[in-house]
Amino acid sequence: MQKSGNDHRIRVTKLMIRKAFTSLLSKKPIQSISIKELCELAGINRGTFYAHYQDIYALLEEIEEEMYLDFKKALEPLLTGSTMEGNPVEICMEIFAFLKDNSDMCIIMLGDYSDKQFVSKLLGLGKEKCIAIYTKRFPRASLKQIEYFYAFASSGSIGLLRQWLDEGMVSSAEELGRTAKQIMLQGIGFLEQPL
Repeated sequence: MQKSGNDHRIRVTKLMIRKAFTSLLSKKPIQSISIKELCELAGINRGTFYAHYQDIYALLEEIEEEMYLDFKKALEPLLTGSTMEGNPVEICMEIFAFLKDNSDMCIIMLGDYSDKQFVSKLLGLGKEKCIAIYTKRFPRASLKQIEYFYAFASSGSIGLLRQWLDEGMVSSAEELGRTAKQIMLQGIGFLEQPL
């Protein structure tokens, strides 16, 4: 039973470190974050930090790896399930719901001091899945058309996410998913429709 208590304590400590880190990262670049200030904000000592991480970059790497795997896991049922077949609304809602549940990760992805390589990695995963699904769903579309659609839709979705983050994520993931779908499917006509 002792091990279970230790596991819980480790999870809580890492959660405090992660929360403090994302809070600092929302205000300044990673290069300007010191271990000392991170530990003070997290309410831990430096020894505790170093028991879990080699440095601040190892912390960021672990957080990003966990997020990448969670993001991939969140996408799998949508992209492999036969009922949805790549429905853009369902995919958008699932992504927005995932990000709302992991709102501190939005800081890492979309904040002023975001890791652009990590965002590219996530977009690459989305592109790979989108091409696989849309090639089947739209057999007459060329690969170039699908890639252009993905570039347009993903950039627009990032803009929606930034706006949502700026507003404090008060709208539901479902509302944002429907909005993204309407904008993607109706284009400028979306502005003529009541919300």
